[in-house]
Amino acid sequence: MSQPLDRRKFLRTGALAGVAGFLPRSSPALTLDVALSDIGKSKWDLDTPALCVDLEKMERNLNAVHEALKGTGVAVRPHVKTHKCPAIAKMQVTAGAVGVCTAKLSESEIMLNNGISNVLMTGVNISKAKVQKAMALRKKYRGFIQATDNPQNARDLQDAAKAAGITADVVVDIDVMKRSGVIAGAPALALAQMVDKMPNLKFRGILAYDGGVQHVMGFQNRRAKALKNFEPIVSTYEKMKAAGLNMEIFSGGGTGTYNMVKEFPGFTDVQVGSYLFMDCQYIEIGGEKNEKAYDDFTPSLTVLATIINNNYPGRLITDSGTKALTLNRPSPFVIGEPGFAYAAGSDEYGTITFENASKVYKVGDMLELIVPHCDPVINLYDFMYGIRNGKVETILPILARGKSQ
Repeated sequence: MSQPLDRRKFLRTGALAGVAGFLPRSSPALTLDVALSDIGKSKWDLDTPALCVDLEKMERNLNAVHEALKGTGVAVRPHVKTHKCPAIAKMQVTAGAVGVCTAKLSESEIMLNNGISNVLMTGVNISKAKVQKAMALRKKYRGFIQATDNPQNARDLQDAAKAAGITADVVVDIDVMKRSGVIAGAPALALAQMVDKMPNLKFRGILAYDGGVQHVMGFQNRRAKALKNFEPIVSTYEKMKAAGLNMEIFSGGGTGTYNMVKEFPGFTDVQVGSYLFMDCQYIEIGGEKNEKAYDDFTPSLTVLATIINNNYPGRLITDSGTKALTLNRPSPFVIGEPGFAYAAGSDEYGTITFENASKVYKVGDMLELIVPHCDPVINLYDFMYGIRNGKVETILPILARGKSQ
């Protein structure tokens, strides 16, 4: 069970430590003061838009992925870009995760500074400033692992690690989707051998994330594409292993392929993220047992919205637009109203159109929405309400919100 947030402890140990006496009126800490007063309330008494997570459903999802992978030899290394919340990362580690992944250096810093001891950054630090900061972070925290995907960056990491007087742990990111990563095969092998020979770098293995396949419709279509896309990655892994390289990490995959990665030889851990919350994008792709809806995990993250205008038949206006839900597609699902089409195209307003409704809606009535894509929605809020049995049990600060560097 999650524990209520202690504001004084949060100010001492969180991202705002040391500046509590100088916070402006609009600061996250003072916003949290208001939120803390909501503990014990019914979720239907919250002001909106309100970001909520059903704790029981989230905990069920958290445990379900471990149960599904039990006996496969594949561990869980969840990606915190989904929730940006150290408190949730701690829950994941407690449930058995081998560590967490981060997308950005600033996210890594937040996690490490808040008690997450094993952090694998999947993005590559290119600029001199980032490289130096990364080495300073590695000097402070031995559990920080970095990625590289090109020879010049490897040389920069070596120089910075030497200057910092440390040996930095490094993995090689291999390209799967023509986005980031070194090309599989000979280029990847050469880069891994280069890193392995550098005196201030320790080669730990490889990353390979296929983001494009995560949302392929239909389980069998998704599996076939994932296996095909990973053929050159698995071949590269085998070449590296044959060359005597340390292959203790072979990490990748995601929520859409978590139950397929056991078929990749040598694969060590899956970088699931959205499994905790689920969203409209994942629900529509279909699962192994249900091709119509992906129900391996239960949607736990929602936004509460209030109807503020009902002037026209078949049309409702809410207080939750782009700034509450993003412009991601598909549009939010209105729980209990499958015939509602929700458009979040306005900054501050959501527009619902419908032919049939389960009831007559009045101004002031509230709706609960499943979010289109959980990662960017999380980044819009300072905290989420932890709900249990319909009431606010805790407040979960999103300390890495806006950490995009």
